[in-house]
Amino acid sequence: MRKDADALPLGPSRLNRWQVSKGRVDMIRPQPEPRSLSVKDGDREIVLDLNRTAIIVIDMQNDFCHPDGWLAGIGVDVTPARAPIEPLQRLLPGLRSAEVPVVWLNWGNRADKANLPPSTLHVYQPTGRETGIGDPLPNGAHVLEKDSWAAAVVDELEIAETDISVDKYRMSGFQDTELDSVLRNLGVTTVLFAGVNADQCVLCTLQDANFLGYDCILVEDCAATTSPQFCMDATLYNTRQCFGFVCSSDDIVAGLLRADA
Repeated sequence: MRKDADALPLGPSRLNRWQVSKGRVDMIRPQPEPRSLSVKDGDREIVLDLNRTAIIVIDMQNDFCHPDGWLAGIGVDVTPARAPIEPLQRLLPGLRSAEVPVVWLNWGNRADKANLPPSTLHVYQPTGRETGIGDPLPNGAHVLEKDSWAAAVVDELEIAETDISVDKYRMSGFQDTELDSVLRNLGVTTVLFAGVNADQCVLCTLQDANFLGYDCILVEDCAATTSPQFCMDATLYNTRQCFGFVCSSDDIVAGLLRADA
């Protein structure tokens, strides 16, 4: 195949780019050999391609996971929501080293809440008098407001320069956001899911990903909920039954080590 010495790459990711110059446009995208990684869902082996995989980390932010955040302030025990921090600290560096995109998907609302309908606001203000989205916290931050301390990822989890951040405004991260476009431009077909709450925002986003044709894997120890245990049990059941698969971060880390060996 003829190569153009003056060509430059043009595109959003290594798997989705042209080579362009003044006299030529090459639209053939790179097709690297699959980099397989095997995980276990119970007794079943699941094989994925690292070249086509991303992880979405959902709502690991101060309002949901910090003792001074919104949920804790309204009396919710956020201890379960902090459980994914340690396994994510082990998992994410290995995924980055393997060039697997890390996408942080956080509630990050407009200050004027102009895009939020009453049905969304009512979840958190059922009588209209509770501390809800956009209301001030004792530390001065506003609940789940974009660029505020409340919406920031907890300090224990590092956001690398290569990571991608997407704001969401509903339980599902695909509703009214650019998430689908980002994943498709990255060449992603398989999505690993982590974060909180597993039975709410994580599951809703995973379901929508399944509906859009993505292969979905819930990383069980990197997902948690402040809801009762039966909600987590139902999430695991429904994920396996209808929407995808479940694995552990230890499985992924071990697979990454094997791939590097």
